Parts: sequence; structure tokens; C-alpha cells
Amino acid sequence: MSWKYVTIEKKDRIAIVRIDRGDGVNAMSTELIGELTEAARSFDGDLETAAIVVAGTDKVFSMGYDLKQPRAADMGLGEQRYLNQMGPKLCRLWEELEQITICAVEGWCVGGGVAFAVVFDLRVASKGATFYAPEIERGMNMSWQSVPRTVNLVGPARTKRLFALAERISAETAENWGLVDGLTEDGEALAGALKFANRAAGMPPIPLRMIKNGINGAANALNTATSFMDADQHTLSRQTEDFEEGVQSFLEKRPPDYSGR
Repeated sequence: MSWKYVTIEKKDRIAIVRIDRGDGVNAMSTELIGELTEAARSFDGDLETAAIVVAGTDKVFSMGYDLKQPRAADMGLGEQRYLNQMGPKLCRLWEELEQITICAVEGWCVGGGVAFAVVFDLRVASKGATFYAPEIERGMNMSWQSVPRTVNLVGPARTKRLFALAERISAETAENWGLVDGLTEDGEALAGALKFANRAAGMPPIPLRMIKNGINGAANALNTATSFMDADQHTLSRQTEDFEEGVQSFLEKRPPDYSGR
């Protein structure tokens, strides 16, 4: 497979998926989301691969959704809903893979990057990594069905600190919370993730897949029931004046002035 921003390297029973837009930002554009969606689909029916590691660059995982995408005001409602459903579909496909999936985080993991990271079975971060979800701070909601997944990992209060209060969470704090499963020196997150991958690759393949499905079934049974509307909530929140103010103030590097409209 040949894509612009995503590459896959397979060795023995392990696959490494790398994300690199070549700009030091790795924003989640519709094109990148599409490539990651195709990458997930490429593993469906792959009975040889036991573990998949997904990594950004040595400097950044992802700075979140690409704010340079077309404005919602310039689209019809149907097009807005379609685009806002791309992220949830991406996350659902990765979550449903039977292989053990591991995310390797270096540098910033922001917004949509956080929503994508919590889909994986395990997360490894370097000590210099930072997790930050500014969606509420920008006048949007936190979507991609990331809320129940994060509550499962760290509990409701810490999810509120991460999402509702938009706290910037260091890798060490993330590990203490249970958001991160392994901590490494800077530049070694991929190597740390590969340790988990090698362990998975040494397990008997069929029981490994069955136990993952069983654990996910127990943990995620109510996820869709509690978050099925978040894509539409995202569409609605992007119609508000506060969303426009949140984005504009960010671009202008000034404090926002929200009105509740």
C-alpha cells in the first residue's frame, strides 16, 4: 500500500505504522484520517500479524484536528455530518482490530491525537510527551467517542481535568493516572512499544485475540450508548459564536472572550 502520510512496515508478527506529514505537526486532516482508516482496514483478515504499533515522529505524535480544514459555515449540514463522522469511524475500526494495538507517543499528543490514542490497547510515551485536549477550550465538544474510552482508563474526575478543564498532562502524570502504560526516555517510545508488541507476538495467536475481544466487550459495552451523539454535538457546537471565537483567539494568540452564543 502506498499513502502520502502513513507507512506500514511488517516484520515477523509485528507491524509498525508511522504517521508523518513532514511538517512537525501531524495534524489530523481529512486526508490523514482517510489514510489511517485504510491502514486499519488493511489489517482486517490479517491472521499473521499479532501486534500493531502506531507512532508519530520522534518529535510529535499529533497536534490534533487540522483547523485549516474547510469551515463548517461553507458546507451544508449533510457534508458537515459526513466529515465529523470520519474520526469516530477511524477510531472504531482501530478499536475493533483483533491484533494487540500499541500507541507510541513522543512530544505533543493533542485533541484528535488524544482521541485516537485512547483507542489503542496500550500506550507508551516518552518522558517529554504531553497530552492536551483543548476542544472545550476552543468552544467545541470532545468527540470521536473518546469520553467513555477515557473514563474507562482514568475515571470520571481525571477525564474532566483532561477534557473539561483542558489541563496539559505530562507523561509522568499520564502514567500515574493509567492513561499511559509505559514510560521511556525521549526518543525511545517506539522501542518501548515494541517490547509490548514482542510479548504479544510470543503468545498463542487465537487465545490472544479471543481474550482481547472478551476484555473489550466487558470494558466497552456501554460506550456507544453513552456517546453515539457526540459527532452531531460536534457539528452543532461548530455553529456557535463561541467556536468561532475559540479558534480565532487561538490563531491570534490572545485570551478568548466567550459569550455563550
